[in-house]
Amino acid sequence: MKPLLLLLLFGLVAPAPSPAQATRLDPPKLEVSVNRVNLDALHMYEVGASGTVQASPASVWKVLTSYDKMDEFVPDLQSCRVLSRNGNEVIIEQFGTARFLFMSKSIHLIVRATEQPMSTIDIALISGDMKHYESRWELQPVPETGGTRVLYSGRMVPNFYVPGLLGTNIIRGDIERMMVAVLSRLDKREQ
Repeated sequence: MKPLLLLLLFGLVAPAPSPAQATRLDPPKLEVSVNRVNLDALHMYEVGASGTVQASPASVWKVLTSYDKMDEFVPDLQSCRVLSRNGNEVIIEQFGTARFLFMSKSIHLIVRATEQPMSTIDIALISGDMKHYESRWELQPVPETGGTRVLYSGRMVPNFYVPGLLGTNIIRGDIERMMVAVLSRLDKREQ
């Protein structure tokens, strides 16, 4: 169920840092929460994650809105391409793989990203392998350091079976991997 999540907009493998970079690229501190809730007879996962990077909001914005490059660093995201752009709305197609236990599931999503420059990206499912998917990236400047607090939140219902409590742990792991990859990429750009 890996890219389920960042397919959930953004999930492939970040390159491992060299030993010289390891001290500089320690995984950013992050907070992650995942809850399974029932809403209208759907077993929905509500997720939240946040972390702070040294990158400026403008640098963070540039990385998060370079959708065609997401597959370079987001875990399990095989491809991500812009289908169309109209003002602040972007239609994006993503392919990835969700893995849990001994199973693997290909995931295909078409989503609409609505951008509020330097502030938020709201993502909504148009079609694909989810019954419901919505997420939000939010940027908060950190004036004391010149960095940025990056928040990710979402609600999702897979279009395939995900085992109850085990699913919560799988999704938490996916969100952590995705956020570490994204935050590490953001900090890497500031070097």
